[in-house]
Amino acid sequence: MCSSEVVLGFLEEAEPWRLLSPQFPSKVGGKPAWLSQGGLPSLPRLECEICRLPMAFLLQVYAPISEHDRCFHRTLFLFCCKTQECYTCNDSRCMKVFRSQLPRRNEFYPYDPPSEDEPPCNHEEDQSMLSPSGVKLCWVCGCPGSKACSRCHTVTYCGKNHQTLHWKHSHKKECCNQETSIDRNSSFLFPESELVTEPEEEEEEEEMEKEKNTKDVEEEEEKAADGPSLADTLAETDLEEMAMHETEENKVFQRFKKKIAPEPHQVLRYTRGGSPLWVSSKYIPLDHDIPPCTCGAKRTFEFQVMPQLLNSLSVDSTGASIDWGTLAIYTCSNSCNHDDQYCQEFIWKQDFGPEQHTQIKPT
Repeated sequence: MCSSEVVLGFLEEAEPWRLLSPQFPSKVGGKPAWLSQGGLPSLPRLECEICRLPMAFLLQVYAPISEHDRCFHRTLFLFCCKTQECYTCNDSRCMKVFRSQLPRRNEFYPYDPPSEDEPPCNHEEDQSMLSPSGVKLCWVCGCPGSKACSRCHTVTYCGKNHQTLHWKHSHKKECCNQETSIDRNSSFLFPESELVTEPEEEEEEEEMEKEKNTKDVEEEEEKAADGPSLADTLAETDLEEMAMHETEENKVFQRFKKKIAPEPHQVLRYTRGGSPLWVSSKYIPLDHDIPPCTCGAKRTFEFQVMPQLLNSLSVDSTGASIDWGTLAIYTCSNSCNHDDQYCQEFIWKQDFGPEQHTQIKPT
């Protein structure tokens, strides 16, 4: 993908089979549709670094890199904590992102791509809380879970926290029954939607603005040649006063609002090797703030999660729940392999200022 191209992500409803691993989906909420069925991240890797509770699956982005066979299939998985108190200002420790990739010829999926119009014959596989390779998964969150219910030995969990949650929600009544329902509607999960993409259209307004600025400069130069009038002097004074009030913070935020205005419902912006669209002039990372990959390669920006996504997560009001201005994801520039393990990448959370909360998210 060209670094100058920006691809926008939007939410759509989809048939459940389209969100399963063999379809290589991009999606938000529900349980993760794991790419590689080996080396899955589990606790404590999936714990919040602040409260040490299990994080919830937020979204995944299918982002193959065509020039590298090892990245023929490639997905990034983002997890976040659901504890409100962990969302302190500009602190990213409540979130984690993992990368998984596979060559076209691999042990988990057919060589040819799946049909986009018809469900596969084995699309009921998600009725079992086993991954396609037989890894036991947690019935609450869909992450690896080898801890079994001590009574029925049928249901597995990632840890004690989700075992307790499932017991209170439904398993207390169903334990040792022949049919035990999978906890698909757990309050722990975010609502599930497909993440569809389309290129961002270039704005003609930008070119018009450049032409206008050029014309204004030329007019100012002509006026200066004739000498400033009293009106010009007063106008210049007014402009200086306005400039004093127009802080750098406001400029950045206004640019953010103007850029997303044509597509206000975008929840993701993808531009591998490009630059994020920041919501604030404060807490923008410098090069040394982005750690290199464990392979030694530099990490580069790949995509960002927009604040509009919060409207679709069924969380509480802004300021009283999980929150962010934007989440910038940085990944290994070489997209290296890690012995078929899920590789943790880097996330930078930038928050809004208090005065910006009511100005951005659409109803």
